[in-house]
Amino acid sequence: MEFFQRDRRMLYIAIAIIAVISLIGYMSDLTKLKYLLMGIPGVLVAITFHEYAHAYAAYKLGDDTAKSQGRLTLNPLKHADPLGLLMLLFLGFGWGKPVQVDARNFNRNMSASKAEAIVSFAGPAVNFVLAIVFSIVTALAIKFNWLSGLNTRAELTILTILELAISMNIGLGVFNLIPLPPLDGSKILSHFLPYNAREWFANNEYLFYIVFLVLWISGIAGTIISPIISIIYNGLFNLISIIIGL
Repeated sequence: MEFFQRDRRMLYIAIAIIAVISLIGYMSDLTKLKYLLMGIPGVLVAITFHEYAHAYAAYKLGDDTAKSQGRLTLNPLKHADPLGLLMLLFLGFGWGKPVQVDARNFNRNMSASKAEAIVSFAGPAVNFVLAIVFSIVTALAIKFNWLSGLNTRAELTILTILELAISMNIGLGVFNLIPLPPLDGSKILSHFLPYNAREWFANNEYLFYIVFLVLWISGIAGTIISPIISIIYNGLFNLISIIIGL
């Protein structure tokens, strides 16, 4: 995610346009605004655990860079990136503040590319685990009427927050597995490429940044990702509902 740190001006312009357009829509529709606010807890949980997982995996593999920078924590303020947070909140996919990794510090019992791939995969993997956990909690709450003591509005609000948390975690996980720099998927893909292809991939990284920005700003990325998120969300919840007999 280093690219977002090097050149943020273009991203600020893009996110400002997206945020203004989205806010106009939300302000004219109180229901959408309510959903936006209820999505905040899920966004913070998804980003915090995603970046913490990167930091923890790197630390366990021998690199204490993230720990020394105070990133080995579940404090959301240490991990939230304003741009990525707004993207996740408005569009359902985004990113957190990048966890810095120094490959020279990794244990020598595995290659640096493998260690980087593990660290990169840790973030999305935790998001999918959280999506499963929230799905189980939601299904159990419905099955055993855990919220029956609340009034209808409060019950629906809590269930909606849980459902949005599921969606946000799936969105963050899926988005970051796209095999384009600066996303986690690029590091995972790089590890499995032949040496020459990996070198070419690294030397032409900036071209892939441009491809990513075009896909993102044009809305093509959202068009592709949104159906995938919906399929995973529905499939996961249906599977868990069947397992627990909902």
